[in-house]
Amino acid sequence: MLKKQLLVIVFTLSAVVNFAQVKINGVVYNEYLEPFYGAKVVSGSETTASNDNGEFTITVNGSLPQTITVSAFGHQSEIVEITRVGQKVNVILKENLLLDQVVISASRVPERIIESPVTIERFGLTDIRKTSANSFYDGLVNLKGVQSRETGYGFKSLNTKGFSDFANSRFVQMVDGMDTAAPALNFSAGNLSGVSDLDINNVEILPGASSALYGANAYNGVLLMNTKSPFDFTGISTLFKSGVTNQELAGTNWFYDLSGRMAYKFSDAFAAKVNFSYFEAHEWLANDTRNKLIDTGEITDGTIDNRLNYDGINTYGDEFNNSISIQNIGVNFFNVLLPQDARVYRTGISERDLLVDEKAKNLKFSASFHYRPFEDERLELIFATRLARGNNLLQGNASRFAQRNYSFGQSKLEVRGENFYVRAYHTRNDAGDTYNLNATGAALTARTQATNLVGNWGVDYLIGLSDNGIDWNNLTADFSILQAARAYADSFTIQPGTPEFREAFEDVRSTLITEGGSRIYDKSSYIHADGNYNFRSLLNDWADVQIGGSFRQYNPDSRGTIFNDATQTIRVEEYGVYSQIQKKFLDERLKLTASVRYDKSQNFDGNYSPRFAVNYALGADKNHIVRASYQTGFRNPTIQEQYLFNQPGRKINLGTSWDNLNSLDVQGITGDDVLNNSLLTRTVFPDDTNYQGPRYQKSTYEAIVPEEVKTIELGYRSMFPITDTNNISIDVNGFYSIHNDFVFFQDILTPTAGQVLPFGNTPVTAAQLADPNVANGFIDPDTNILVLDAQALNSNLQEFNIVTNSKSIVNSYGASIAINTKLFSRFDLGLSYDYIDFSFDDKDLGLFDPNFNTPNHTFKAQLGNENLFKNVGFNVNARWLDKYRWVSTFVKGDVDARTVIDAQVNYRIPALKSRIKIGGTNLFGDEYFVAPGTGQIGQTYYISWTIND
Repeated sequence: MLKKQLLVIVFTLSAVVNFAQVKINGVVYNEYLEPFYGAKVVSGSETTASNDNGEFTITVNGSLPQTITVSAFGHQSEIVEITRVGQKVNVILKENLLLDQVVISASRVPERIIESPVTIERFGLTDIRKTSANSFYDGLVNLKGVQSRETGYGFKSLNTKGFSDFANSRFVQMVDGMDTAAPALNFSAGNLSGVSDLDINNVEILPGASSALYGANAYNGVLLMNTKSPFDFTGISTLFKSGVTNQELAGTNWFYDLSGRMAYKFSDAFAAKVNFSYFEAHEWLANDTRNKLIDTGEITDGTIDNRLNYDGINTYGDEFNNSISIQNIGVNFFNVLLPQDARVYRTGISERDLLVDEKAKNLKFSASFHYRPFEDERLELIFATRLARGNNLLQGNASRFAQRNYSFGQSKLEVRGENFYVRAYHTRNDAGDTYNLNATGAALTARTQATNLVGNWGVDYLIGLSDNGIDWNNLTADFSILQAARAYADSFTIQPGTPEFREAFEDVRSTLITEGGSRIYDKSSYIHADGNYNFRSLLNDWADVQIGGSFRQYNPDSRGTIFNDATQTIRVEEYGVYSQIQKKFLDERLKLTASVRYDKSQNFDGNYSPRFAVNYALGADKNHIVRASYQTGFRNPTIQEQYLFNQPGRKINLGTSWDNLNSLDVQGITGDDVLNNSLLTRTVFPDDTNYQGPRYQKSTYEAIVPEEVKTIELGYRSMFPITDTNNISIDVNGFYSIHNDFVFFQDILTPTAGQVLPFGNTPVTAAQLADPNVANGFIDPDTNILVLDAQALNSNLQEFNIVTNSKSIVNSYGASIAINTKLFSRFDLGLSYDYIDFSFDDKDLGLFDPNFNTPNHTFKAQLGNENLFKNVGFNVNARWLDKYRWVSTFVKGDVDARTVIDAQVNYRIPALKSRIKIGGTNLFGDEYFVAPGTGQIGQTYYISWTIND
């Protein structure tokens, strides 16, 4: 009897133990009943993920019934009840509506998009897989409010809220928390140093001022690219892509794109991954022959044969020779007095003749090692490194650059837990063999053949005019004479395509710009550290209370080719601290967010950036949310804007931080002279029709300070059903911003120390020149009034192009709406419309032209179906951009309206865990450029094969 009782007890205990630890097997599928890889499965403290076949195994602890939760980014979580041993579990994960997806960047805490206190855009794994663009980064342009700036095939930069050119230092881009801004440029080179298509997990974009959480330069917005964790996404993935680009100028050319990713989870404590990618493609070539000297709202047409003052947009060397005084040459060599506005520009060299290679190339490599000492997400240590190298074309503020063999690298050490992170990283770049196209053209056009006895292009030009019988009183009466004179002067210059030209070209581009060549030296770097802590768990979930801070030290090194560091070392340090509190009230319908940040740079006063936001949820399901926010942003002047010092032509480009001005000594001119004893150039030589003021106007511009913006935003987001199986989401917002201290370039003339006027022995000062009695001419013998000769005066003045702040206050405003739903319950449909504009009260005498560079109206549409037929899907993106005006110091002009259509069809091969995609960009569209001077963007047709994505 006792034995029987013991047996019963043993079997009962065994059953209880076995029942208390039940292993559950299951399979996760997507909406198309394909295996779902990487889904997270949770039961209590146990966590696992589905494998390549969607399969998972997890242990359920405790007595049944129990529940497990299956989730994945961008998909609705599913809760499954386990009621018996051996229960078969099949889970189908459905995509979230866009507004139901979770983001982190808006508040640095997880929250649904619909609950975000500010406007936010998200591009998740599903969007990346569906995009019809050539890459995930190209696909971001289809998001509401996002614009792309493309200088070539490889270089693309993104922006929101307007006011940017290609040197977009007002928009921050980050990869896994690291700012990807190049140390010398202080702006990101797009995705040239970013993430491969195989490793990107999701992208979050905060349009507008975000300095309260992200500090300096988060002025127009922040883009955060987050990569895949090797703990969650393991295995080997590959991407093979090829196709052709088509452009009228460059023709039809093949391109190649290859990526690979290897990730391995060695244990629950350690995982690692490696990525590489490489592309090679023909550049979108630029050949804009219009005359950029003429700006009447748009760049008017002109050719070199019918103008004295012709400066072609994509010709180089002509713009550096407008100091040729045809008046002086006429008097000294031909005894004729030519009109003051008769200025001649010499013949330049086309861009194609200055390119050693017409291909864009980009190689990226990254690796990271992840260690979890507690074998879960409570604590993780990460070491990561990223490297990039390649060739591309870049359009800067004052020139275009051929970047050759450039490199960029970052290394990071990060410790993060459930409530905090601390990271430090080092960023460095090497310009390699990069050269300035303007400086290259200037150096080459200055070289003449040995047969040229005169040695001066301007003299040769007037000899050509004289020999062909020019009417000196009407220089433009006969264009054929102008053509003949130019041909005569050009006959003594070295010509593209000749051995002599090639030898000179190689010499110029390999010689530093400070030594008479055009090569840029840049081995700048910076170190950065930041951290954040959330006190929520310590406050028993009463509220999210965060504190954080950051530190950065810039170490520019250009050997004087960019910065004023030829004979001195420059170091710039800045730091910031911030705090935020976020709490919900009234049954969690009302959410209040308040943030404040203090930032200090060593060259500027400290800056406070507050942010306040309120959300209120309406409806029984809390899916109708209204919001209002007040945000601030600021931008510290870049290292270039602070320490710029170079002289590519007759002008000296000068940054105006006091640290830079105090070291200035050019022909006896000091920094104090630049600010307090200078004239506005346009008031001495009035060749700008926008100028509105008297002659010889004294400059009152000051040393540079940070830009500031204050924004009020109102918004509404809603999700509601339209049928039993279909929902619709709506996102509407409007904003109004006030901008102060916009940074811009201003031309000034400063009298050189010790120089005297031709009619006396007293050095001229800007105050004397600003006297209302001063006008153009000589001393009037009848009135004995001092009257200056502008041409003689020019020899006593040094021209500077200074970086300073506008006195005008700029206002910008706009509104947008986005609608997402399913059409016929099968087709994904997305529509968005953006309106944005600006105005300003001119306080700069017509000399400040804001670089808004954004269309007033933009419409975007998306239509797709991931499972149109079995294993076959498609996606189409279309966008229409209104005509807009482009403003930069390089060129000004209108950009035509355009319609761009991208499309792709894909075929999934489940047995091979792969996807084949065939697509094209700018289908059926005309070639277009995003700014004058950039390459015309044509069509791209591609086929790709992705394995294990």
